[in-house]
Amino acid sequence: MKQKPKTSLIQLEIDGPIANVRLARPDKYNAMNVQMITELIEVFAWTAEHSVGSKGVLLSEDGTPYLRVLTLSGEGKHFCAGADINMMRDAGANTPEENRKDSERLDSLFNGLWSHPCFTIGMIQGVALGGGAGLVACLDHVVCKPEVKIALSEGKLGILPAVIGPYVYRRLGSANFRRHAMLAGRMDTDEALRIGMIDAVDESLDISKTLKEILSTGPCAVTAAKELTLGFDRWNETDESLRLWTLDFTSRMRGSDEGQEGLSSFLEKRSANWKTEE
Repeated sequence: MKQKPKTSLIQLEIDGPIANVRLARPDKYNAMNVQMITELIEVFAWTAEHSVGSKGVLLSEDGTPYLRVLTLSGEGKHFCAGADINMMRDAGANTPEENRKDSERLDSLFNGLWSHPCFTIGMIQGVALGGGAGLVACLDHVVCKPEVKIALSEGKLGILPAVIGPYVYRRLGSANFRRHAMLAGRMDTDEALRIGMIDAVDESLDISKTLKEILSTGPCAVTAAKELTLGFDRWNETDESLRLWTLDFTSRMRGSDEGQEGLSSFLEKRSANWKTEE
């Protein structure tokens, strides 16, 4: 494996097939500045490159497990208070070209998380505002403490959640995204659960059941599920062509090494080779 990126505002710990990423700027409520954003982009790219979904095999040549799960959390009182105030202040004095470059950096951050080949899990406490809410929207499974508040807060500053918009829109749907982009207020966990912004509320942020479930699932199938969903999202051809595409997709998965292992293990009444020991 390539050496993992060096970081100072985030922490990356590898535990077998699990990558644990933690925002580590608690004195600033994990607000994202250019350095933190850059480090996150690098870490998301490195973990994606070293995932089973990317490599197609469970282990590297030296026997090191490739990654199957990525967790994201934040140190201290809050998960992420959004963009650093100094970065926001500087944006007002930037040229259009400089603001475009900043926006492109943010887009790389959110798309890197949203399209990550691993199953991604968020453990959220305190607040997730603006870009913090964008991170939440990009995750596959989100567990929050009961007191969490989430906001598409950009409207309070006279701007809009445009860069995070595609990811929040996909999570919430049109009406809920529009309403919360206009309100820009803080939603509690009841509202966040109701509209699908989060998936569970747990004071202890226990993800053990979710980890057990995902580690019993074919890791390449996890990655392919994202490809399948994106295909449905973007489909603009006929229903017949969509059915044919799903047949091709199914045939490809069944013929893959993982598909063959999964079917064989089921018929032979044994655990598939990707299942971890109980």
